[in-house]
Amino acid sequence: MTTGNDTAPAAGSPLFYSRPVPLQSDIHGDLRILPGKLGFAAKTNAIPLIVNEFSLALHHFPILFAGPEAVPMAALGVTEDNLFVTDGQWEPDTYVPAYVRRHPFIFIDTDGSQNYVLGFDEGTERIVKGGTEGEALFVDGKPSELLQQAMEFCGRFTADHNHTQAFSKALIEQDLLVMRNANVRLPTGRELTLQGFNVVDVEKFQKLSDEVVLAWHRNGWLGLVHQHLMSLSRFGDLTRKQAQRDA
Repeated sequence: MTTGNDTAPAAGSPLFYSRPVPLQSDIHGDLRILPGKLGFAAKTNAIPLIVNEFSLALHHFPILFAGPEAVPMAALGVTEDNLFVTDGQWEPDTYVPAYVRRHPFIFIDTDGSQNYVLGFDEGTERIVKGGTEGEALFVDGKPSELLQQAMEFCGRFTADHNHTQAFSKALIEQDLLVMRNANVRLPTGRELTLQGFNVVDVEKFQKLSDEVVLAWHRNGWLGLVHQHLMSLSRFGDLTRKQAQRDA
């Protein structure tokens, strides 16, 4: 998503990963991970969400849909900045998307047939070679407890991502999405326009056939649409937070 005079990082995947590579015990056996800050997420105004997060995210951010595949995104700012990250720390008592919590680990499809292996971002400053700081990724050649937890988390994330893609595809098939812009005027007189996002058209949603409504009720998609629509009231919060940051 973009704003009037500012361009945010692309919504494509994978955000934040400059050099993702598969983890291998024989090559990466002496790597350690340091306690990390979230500064890597400070310069993007939208981060992907999975459907299981909607019920939590709606209390903090607008949930929008971006790109031709209608990727659900948490809108985090009205310029290129993430208004929820300050000095590398996420705002307390505010939901942190799983996409952020997963970093620097990621599942990598090595052969195009959804045979995933755990990888990490070689470009991150959180991964170091040797020393005593942080936690080891491997112990005696085997994945450490931390690495096992990362693998489980990435596995759940990937499964939920597949469910999210199915939901987005259904929105597209029913032609429910419409392009919208959000015009923002700050107390300083600064004007911004957030562009390039889609929302569900309420009138089209209300005209879904009984057959579709029943099917969507059974798989939970009706609730997801309502959660998305409820989240749109959070645009006002973004405006207030931007005004506070400008001040």
